[in-house]
Amino acid sequence: MSGPGLRSSVSGSKTMQLINKVALVTGAGSGIGRASALAFAQAGAAVVLAGRTWEKIHAVAAEIEAAGGQAHPVQAHVADGSSVRALVEATVQRFGGLDILFQNAGISPVGTVTEISEEEWDECIAIDLRSVFLGAKYAIPHMQRRGGGVILNTAGTFGLRACRGKAAYAAAKAGVVNLTRAIALDYARDNIRCNVVCPGYVDTPLNDGFAPAERDPFLQQYQPLPGLIQAEEVAQLALYLASDAANMITGQTFVIDGGQQAGIF
Repeated sequence: MSGPGLRSSVSGSKTMQLINKVALVTGAGSGIGRASALAFAQAGAAVVLAGRTWEKIHAVAAEIEAAGGQAHPVQAHVADGSSVRALVEATVQRFGGLDILFQNAGISPVGTVTEISEEEWDECIAIDLRSVFLGAKYAIPHMQRRGGGVILNTAGTFGLRACRGKAAYAAAKAGVVNLTRAIALDYARDNIRCNVVCPGYVDTPLNDGFAPAERDPFLQQYQPLPGLIQAEEVAQLALYLASDAANMITGQTFVIDGGQQAGIF
């Protein structure tokens, strides 16, 4: 957290700070959600951490508090409307309002449309897409009462271009991209911004099943920049978009993929 001297030294320029802001981060127990919660707290926000595994979100909250920040873990199921509504209400009751919603929860099943079951399809659409609708639905009225806010959604590059064997995931994430644009248009005059972050392959627990022996040749073929994208790098992009430094950016798609979407490589 920057002190008064540091803030005054930038002569009024917009910095990546979240002083006096309240942020709600879903999927906050690991990966991009965890990294973003830590980054938001370090920038001065009070953070509510949502997830299905209590031990994980409690550990992240303890980490934030040990560093002098404010955090509150809430166990929630992001595809259930009553659970999401209760999550948002708990955020407002704990910290007095809601300014930032970063929606990260997701699953990534493998299979073509003939290979996956109807149940697997429904679960992916519910957790990856329905959850984004629910979060926005219940967060926006509180943001309107605050005079504005920021919604960030995590999609992924498969939401921009499909990949073989990922039918449900690609469909859900493409929906997230266009839902983000719809929210941005519908609530711009309420001073609510909505953008989507599309990471490529990020070194997170979600990708633990991709063994290095398969992963490394894949990245060498499809990712121009060498190395693994880290969750902390995505979190810095999210921090920028959540801050006043991005106050004229809405309805946009931000890709962080090591250059994969630039063309054929």
